[in-house]
Amino acid sequence: MCRRALVSGTVQGVGYRAFARRAALELGIRGRAVNLPDGRVEVLACGEAAALDAFIAELKSGPKWSRVTEVVVSAAPCTAQPGFGSG
Repeated sequence: MCRRALVSGTVQGVGYRAFARRAALELGIRGRAVNLPDGRVEVLACGEAAALDAFIAELKSGPKWSRVTEVVVSAAPCTAQPGFGSG
């Protein structure tokens, strides 16, 4: 399964992508996290359903310096390569 999450709030310049990468690797999620020009972070996550649920929960909390105001999750095509990129 794959999901696309658009994360809003104070999520750029606070280590959010590195946080997402660490959480993904711990949960066996593959995908990527990228900053968007509008200040959001886009996350593509692929893995088992239970792991994706746990990962999305982590995305909603974010790292210490972030302030997540919204996470919009939708289905996505499974195009992720092995590993988790944050570029």
